[in-house]
Amino acid sequence: MATAPLTGAPTDPGRRIRRACHARRRQRPSVNWELSALLLILAAAAVLYAWGIDRAGVHPYYSAAVRSMAANWHAFVYGGLDPSGSITVDKIPGALWPQALSVMLFGPHNWAVVLPQVLEGVLAVWALHRIVRAWAGPTAGLLAALALTLTPITVALNRHTIPDTLLVLLLVLAAGSLQRAVTTGGLLPLLGCGTWVGLAFQAKMLQAWLVLPVFAAVYQLAAPGSPLERARRVLLAGVTTILVSCSWLLLVGATPAENRPYIDGTTNNNPFTLVFGYNGLSRFGHDPHALGAVAGTAASRTTGNTGWTMLVNESLGPQISWLLPLAVLALVLGVWWRAGLPRTDRLRTGFLLWGGWLAVHVVVFSNSNGNHGYYTAVLAPSLAALTGGGLAVFRSEHRAGGRRRAALPVAIGLTALWAAAVEGPHSAFAPWLLPMVLMLGLCGTVGLWTSGPDTTRRAVHSALAAALAAVLLAPAVWAASCLDRRYPGSPIEPLAGPVGPDYQGTHHHRVRIPRNPLNQPSSRDAALLSYLSAHRSGEQYLLATQAAYGAEPLLRATSQPLLVMGGFTGLTPYPTPLRLSDLVATHHLRYALLTTRRPSTPATAWVRSICTRIPPSAYGRTSDGSFTLYDCARRDN
Repeated sequence: MATAPLTGAPTDPGRRIRRACHARRRQRPSVNWELSALLLILAAAAVLYAWGIDRAGVHPYYSAAVRSMAANWHAFVYGGLDPSGSITVDKIPGALWPQALSVMLFGPHNWAVVLPQVLEGVLAVWALHRIVRAWAGPTAGLLAALALTLTPITVALNRHTIPDTLLVLLLVLAAGSLQRAVTTGGLLPLLGCGTWVGLAFQAKMLQAWLVLPVFAAVYQLAAPGSPLERARRVLLAGVTTILVSCSWLLLVGATPAENRPYIDGTTNNNPFTLVFGYNGLSRFGHDPHALGAVAGTAASRTTGNTGWTMLVNESLGPQISWLLPLAVLALVLGVWWRAGLPRTDRLRTGFLLWGGWLAVHVVVFSNSNGNHGYYTAVLAPSLAALTGGGLAVFRSEHRAGGRRRAALPVAIGLTALWAAAVEGPHSAFAPWLLPMVLMLGLCGTVGLWTSGPDTTRRAVHSALAAALAAVLLAPAVWAASCLDRRYPGSPIEPLAGPVGPDYQGTHHHRVRIPRNPLNQPSSRDAALLSYLSAHRSGEQYLLATQAAYGAEPLLRATSQPLLVMGGFTGLTPYPTPLRLSDLVATHHLRYALLTTRRPSTPATAWVRSICTRIPPSAYGRTSDGSFTLYDCARRDN
């Protein structure tokens, strides 16, 4: 007796092929829609980050070093502040390398210095999308990418020359490698994670290591394999992280001191003191000279933006905290709802990863001596990932019904109310924004709360659209303010909106020309450079300056070697008076420029006692101001 074949069985290859083709046709519109949405998000990121970068205000200190590093490979490798590489910058130069390469390629232009940050920002958005998509699905990936794109401090930072942009990108890539390692149990992705963190160390030193406890705990908790095997792999990844992190330190330490620049920020010319003392322990303890470090300046040890309320104060709240209620609720419910599932549960692992990232940074920043506002940009990927993953999970539970369906409207309502609280002190900035957010939040919350099985698809989608707009409208408006010249963002302290140090007030805006431009000295600096060049007779150094403060505008304008006495703070004991005397005696140095805005040192005291003051009229100035030029070839004694 004949038996009819089962549908889709191998005996019916034609039907199987037809079903596969039909499935592909149904899937193609969804894939095309997702790709189109991602391209729109990336385009928005490129516009927000790159629009008007030719007018960007670049960091005066870092851009001076970049110009020098682009002019000399020795200065490039060691992070020399001037082209001769006499003294380093007061950081590891990793984040400056892309900028210096860009200046090498395109020339000394402001936009060339900012371009690497634009690319790093767009790549971070793309990478976060890929990571969150693999974790929580396509919708979550797109929402996370959009949230990161519209984070105000991210936009402000990516339009400047601060090292944190590269730090964020590399840590996001590290999180992606860790996620693959947890999913597959493979050693290679875990070693890749350690490598990315090590490279991030080159960008921002110890801050890159803050994620390591979270990464190690997540892998140990959720990766496949026995506890001993997981611990062995974490140890190997840790060794990789340390080796990559310390590669530049080991290179500099192995180079004889006479063949490399003096290490700024140290009293012992030790690169490990630069990282772990000057840029490490001195920022958290009460000893400014930890491990032989030089005391930092007030600018590098800001006393603001610390404590447990730092993320919600009037200046930082609008930069980073718009999505905080939604992210916290997503973390709590995402972990709670997955309780009792196998320890390798992928969805819960992602919430722990991004929630741990957020928590550890909040704890560290709240307990430091003080933070620049842009430090909080490293929180943006975790907030964006929790937002995307949380909204996707909440939407799924809302669609499924039951008690958990209330999570979505509650999250939207709380986030809208929070946005109103953050916007409140700045209601004059965009008077329409606060009522608009509240109205959208109310529509979205009520619409989602009252929707049920009989609610039309269009009504549900309208409520979802209102909810999403309520969540993202306020950060989008603050992010877009970075394109307005009235809210320029300080080159040293980039912030979005009417809170930055360069904001002039509601009735006193002024359009600013490019700040700290490369290759464009002011008339005063041009006259000084012209005088020094005309009177130079073969000396190695065009000029010695007291601290980086006086050298910065000259280094941005010229590739001539300058001797920066005292480094960034002016307190680094280089050069010694004896060394300075030898340079003058051997005709390697003639002129010195001192300033009243930096503390006196033995080297500057030697200049004042030995060298002859030059009248300011000789080099195109009507008065000394805060600077005085000395000729050390003409001795007062």
